[in-house]
Amino acid sequence: MWPSIRRQFERQVVRPDIVKEMIRCGMRVSEDEKIYVGKVEIGFTAVARAVKVDRRVVKQTVQQIRQNRYLFSLFSKTAPLGTSLVDVVNLLGYTALVIQADPKSPGIMAEVAGILSRHGTVVRQAVAEDPEMVPDAKMTLVVEGQLSGQVIEELNGLKDIRSIKILK
Repeated sequence: MWPSIRRQFERQVVRPDIVKEMIRCGMRVSEDEKIYVGKVEIGFTAVARAVKVDRRVVKQTVQQIRQNRYLFSLFSKTAPLGTSLVDVVNLLGYTALVIQADPKSPGIMAEVAGILSRHGTVVRQAVAEDPEMVPDAKMTLVVEGQLSGQVIEELNGLKDIRSIKILK
């Protein structure tokens, strides 16, 4: 997806940054060229501040999206993923695993889920970043309770995993 989107903005300098932020936050563009996160309208100025650009560039980006059939077909349907539990795992008694792995290697999520399942660990949330959009993409899993040393050892033994960070 990202290479196709990037091609649409190849001549613009900051518009790809605006589009990345819109995708990251699940922002959509309406037919009347407004930006929404869910049902909440987000002003051009707020997006501009987040990306550190002029609000007019955000407006022009939205207009470009609306006028392009391909881009509008994507951005008229995007939605936020939901609330991340990572920052509140300690309050909930959960643990977060932040895993960096070879993004070209298939089956990482399945292998990790298999290990967790064999040990009776319930996964409450899973988010994997797109390696084409995020330089050091990672997969984050929020699981119930604490992880045993054996689970961590098995996870570390997976060949395509570069690093595992555990947040309690």
